[in-house]
Amino acid sequence: MNKSDLIEAMAADAGISKAAAGKALDSMMENVKGALKKGDKLSLVGFGSFSTAARAARDGRNPQTGATIKIAARTVVKFKPGSELKDAVN
Repeated sequence: MNKSDLIEAMAADAGISKAAAGKALDSMMENVKGALKKGDKLSLVGFGSFSTAARAARDGRNPQTGATIKIAARTVVKFKPGSELKDAVN
């Protein structure tokens, strides 16, 4: 399923236009990004939790040459699925 498929499904389920469903999905994604950028944790009960974590700088290896390279520190997004999502998949 891609974004346009999701928008079609949302529009059909909610009985709204595809344009309105697209705006709702875009708004949701922007708000999730904004919350994570501020360092907040986002919990959607039954679906899961989004959070951020700091990943330290480290040394890595180029697999072709074997040369050591520096990998910069960065912030990564983590997702932990909720119990309802886990149960729906299994």
